[in-house]
Amino acid sequence: MNAIEFLRNEKKITQEKMANDLRVTQSAVAQWESGKRVPPLKKAKEIADYFNTTIDVVFFEGEYNTKL
Repeated sequence: MNAIEFLRNEKKITQEKMANDLRVTQSAVAQWESGKRVPPLKKAKEIADYFNTTIDVVFFEGEYNTKL
């Protein structure tokens, strides 16, 4: 599980809601979470702000793989 998926699940937000809130498709969120795509830097900042965290937390994966 990557950080975006972890943060989204922790807040009990669906991919669809996150996508609507960030003005992207649900498919984009799914691709970020699966590692198929990486959000552009500007969108990564929006994601960090959305979860009230920093960009480095959004892209950090190590800890999240062991929590869930």
